[in-house]
Parts: sequence; C-alpha cells; structure tokens
Amino acid sequence: MWLKLFFLLLYFLVLFVLARFFEAIVWYETGIFATQLVDPVTLSFKKLKTILECRGLGYSGLPEKKDVRELVEKSGDLMKGELYSALKNEEEQAEAASSTTFTGEMHFYELVEDTKDGIWLVQVIAKDRNPLVSKANWGKMVKKVSQFGIRTGTFNCSSDSRYCRKRGWLKSTLIMSVPQTNTSKGRVMLKEYEGSRVETEHIFKWMTAHVASRIKTIRTPQQLRQEWQGGKRHLLKMFLIAELVQPPAFFSALSVKFTGRIEFIFVDARGWGKESCMQEIGVPQVPSYVLKSPEGMYRYGNSTGEFISLHAMDTFLRSVQPEVNDLFVLSLVMVNLMAWMDLFITQGATVKRFVVLISTLGTYNSLLVISWLPILGFLQLPYLDSFYEYSLKLLRYADTTTLASWVRADWTFYSSHPALFIGTYLGHGLLVDYFEKKRRRGSNEEEMNANNLEWLSSLWDWYSSYLIHPITSFHNLPHESDSDWDNDPSLLLERLAFPDLWLHPLVPTDYIKGLSTWCFRRHNGGGDRDGHSQGGAGESEVESQGEREEPLDDDHCSAEEEEGEGEGEEGGGSLWGRGLQGEGGAGGGRLVLLACLHAALYRVRGVPGEL
Repeated sequence: MWLKLFFLLLYFLVLFVLARFFEAIVWYETGIFATQLVDPVTLSFKKLKTILECRGLGYSGLPEKKDVRELVEKSGDLMKGELYSALKNEEEQAEAASSTTFTGEMHFYELVEDTKDGIWLVQVIAKDRNPLVSKANWGKMVKKVSQFGIRTGTFNCSSDSRYCRKRGWLKSTLIMSVPQTNTSKGRVMLKEYEGSRVETEHIFKWMTAHVASRIKTIRTPQQLRQEWQGGKRHLLKMFLIAELVQPPAFFSALSVKFTGRIEFIFVDARGWGKESCMQEIGVPQVPSYVLKSPEGMYRYGNSTGEFISLHAMDTFLRSVQPEVNDLFVLSLVMVNLMAWMDLFITQGATVKRFVVLISTLGTYNSLLVISWLPILGFLQLPYLDSFYEYSLKLLRYADTTTLASWVRADWTFYSSHPALFIGTYLGHGLLVDYFEKKRRRGSNEEEMNANNLEWLSSLWDWYSSYLIHPITSFHNLPHESDSDWDNDPSLLLERLAFPDLWLHPLVPTDYIKGLSTWCFRRHNGGGDRDGHSQGGAGESEVESQGEREEPLDDDHCSAEEEEGEGEGEEGGGSLWGRGLQGEGGAGGGRLVLLACLHAALYRVRGVPGEL
C-alpha cells in the first residue's frame, strides 16, 4: 500500500512539473502568461459577447461595441486564461446539451421539487397543445443555461394529465424551480413565466432576475460598513462590489449551490464617489470579488487560475469551505488511482495483473466505505464542533496560498483535458512497470516469465488445494501451492461429497510427513495365531531393554515390513505382522500404535524416540 501511495504522490508531482512546463512553453512562444490581463479594447465584438455569455450578463440592449466593452470591464478583470476557456467552451457547446424528459408526477417530484440545492427550468407542454418555446429556441436555451449548472427538462401533460390539472397547467408554459430560503435544503418554490416574448434572451433575463433576488443587496456605503463589521464571526461571506444593476448569472448560481455554507452579498456601487468606504474596508478597486472570513479578507482574482467564471470560482469556494461529500469524492478518486497502480506494480502474466487489480479495487473501495461510516457518525457529535472549526481554519490558511492556487489551476486544466490526464497516468504506469521489472529481476524469474496459461494453471492448483486443505493453503500464493490431485485424483470427489471446511485443525499437520520413521521388530520371533507371545519374558526384555534403533529410510522400512508380514503369516514373529493379521492381536496392535506415537512425540521435542 505504501509503495502505491509513493508512486501516486510521485505522479502528482509529475503533473505539477508538467503544468509548469506547459506554461513555460506558452510564455516562450507568445510572451504571455495565463494570469496576464487582457485589454477588452483589443478584442472583437464577437469575443466580447462570448465573455458576457460565460459570465451570465445580458447584452440584448447594447448594440454598440463600446457598451459591451464597458459591461465586461464593470463585471471584472479579464485574463488570458479566462478568454481561452470561454472560446474553448463555445466550441464544445456546439453539440446540444442533454435535457430530461419527465414521465410523471413522481419523476418530477424526485428531480425538481425534492432537489433543494439546484435550479431547474422545465417546459410544460399542455395536452394537445404546442410547446411555448420552439424546438430550435429550446435547444439554444438548454445550451445557454447549462453552463451555469441550471438543469432543464420537459414535462408532457399527455403522460400525466391528472397532475397537470392538479397544478393548473392548462396551457403550455415555462416553470423555474429555485430554493426559496437561504438555509441548506430549504423550501423550493416553482415560478411560472408570464412574459409575452419567448426569445432566449428575455427568458434568460427573467431567470437571472429571480435568482438574483435571493442574494442580499447593499446600495449605500453605510450598509456596507455595517455588514462588513457585523454579522456572525464564523460565517464566510462572498462580496461582489461592482457598478452593475444585478449580479452576473454565475454569481447567482453559486449562491444557490453554496446555500448554508457561504453567504453571497452584492454591493451596487453605482454613484458612489471617492468618499465611499472602499479604502476603509481595504478594497483597492471596483469591481472586486472579496471573500470575508474570520481569518481576514482575501481578494479573488489575484492568483493563478482565479478567473471570473463559474467553474474557477466553484473550485476556489469548494477548497476553502468543503462539504463532506466533496471530501468523500476526493478520497474516492485518490483511493482508486492508488489501486490502479497495482496493474503496473504486479509482475507476471496479464491475467494475473487484472485479477490482482480487481481484487485491490474491491478491497480498497470496501475499506473506504467502511472507514467513512464512523467518520460520519463522529461529525454529528456536538462536541466536535470546535475541532471542525479549527480544521476549516487551517484549511483556509492553506488554500489562500500561492501553492494552493497553482494546484487549483492544475486541477481545472487537467479536468478540462481528460485525454492528457489519462495519457500521463498510463505513461507513468509504464515507467513504474519498467523499474519494478528491473528491481525484481533475478528474484523470481519463473513468476515474471510465466504466461497466462501457466498462471491460470497455478491458480487452479491453488484453488484445488484450498478445497482439500483450506487452512494450510490459505496463506500460500497460487504459484507456491502444490496440488494433491496428481497423487490421488479421488480426493476431489471425496472433498465435494463430504465438505468439511470447518473441521480442519487450526494448526497445520503437514509436518508429520517429514518426521523420521522407526521400524520395530522382535528378535525372538514366534507366536500363535491367537496373538499371544510364546516368549513373554523375552518380549518384556525387548520392551524394557531394547536397543535404541537408528532412523531408517523408506526403502528399509518397507523391506522390514515385508519381512515382518512374512514371519507373521508363518507363525507370527513381527509385532507389525501380528497386529495386522492376528485375530486376537489387539495388544500387539496397540503396542505398535503406542510406539509410533511415542517416537513422534519425542521427535517433535528434538529427542529420538524410544520403545
């Protein structure tokens, strides 16, 4: 596990260095960085409109380029990285975004009314009526609102006319679902579009106006000063100070997403003169995005990757104020990336690699889920509130550093280029495989050079040995186990007919096969068929004063046994033969059994057996 963790951390270091290498290449070719500011005057009218669409500001009443440029400047500074991301997103949105088709009342309730942390736009089509928005305009609307995390759907009353009558949807209309309260998982309110114009811009303006009404708005310097100095000390506040009529759509959408965690406040600074309180609160310029925390003030947009966009600010706010689900998803990604390292660390056949990978994935994910259960229980305890607050404070101190901004920028970059992320992971894995192969060279050549059939055969041998000897075979690897079927194939049938997985001793007994063997025989043979000795005194003398014999090999023992059997048949010299063939030779058989147990006991203790 520690080896996989080391390789995973090494991979993250490679990603960090690779991102800095890409930045150096861009700077060498163009002479600019992603954090370099862009003058909106140098941009075309089309690019300016693209920036406004990504920020969520309407421009339908601004026909001239000058007005559009001023609106871009009033909403925030524009960086090279934001311009590149906006143009890239416009190309990717050429394909129509997905939209949900509701099948009935329960489906609508589960996704719309029961989802209290998102925004929905639903087009209701009355029975035997045409939709309010045409198919072409609806596709444009879906693409426009989906970039702000707003989900869309269509409810056809033909599938559930009773629910439409219950709701009063007798004509085709548009319904928007927005959380009403500022608490997490609050009440959801459905708003119906009542406008006469059904163009995309008018519908979007209606939506942003309703969502922006949830945000607290400040219009005077006195209110700003009071809000800045007062309020709850532990609550995070995100201020947007700008000369705008209403906040951008991305800012309003984030206020819904972080309901209950961060309070969003819009400051309308139109008409404020130089005597305003901006210098007093430490805000150098307008517009500004400022995060106010108990630790101090942080101006968003001064570090790497902090663009004025939904995804960039969402990543920043998740890092400074994460929820439990964010931490679980992060741990899930880390654990699975670490488990996939087994595919390259494991040496040998390809089938073996994938078998080990599947086993590791199942084990790691099971342990992750099991370990999160007590953590969730501890977080519910009221005694851990102070510990939770101190942990968030340390996290905010770390996330407002320059290194943390680089990490967030790299996360955004690689998440938007998944092919590059997967390619670098596979390349890193191949290097790990190469170095592991060189490190293990000479240690186990047979295992490393085994093909798929050989490894499957060894796995089957181990499994068959486990069926017969589960306790002793459990600790052996598949390539180290020996199958007993070659000696006696009937063991499998016996095992399947009489399964006794729970009857084996806990201590392995295979060591008995390696013990030395003594063959004891009488020197003064002779005995009747009843098993009675004709020389009792001599027999006692042998039992009490018999010489200590040396261990014999298997061939010698076999020869002695055959000789003893022959003597027993003729009239019975050998105790072994008499014990097997005598009808009344129970005493001789017991004597042989006691001798064997006596020898085995002393052999285990390191002392040769005596009779």
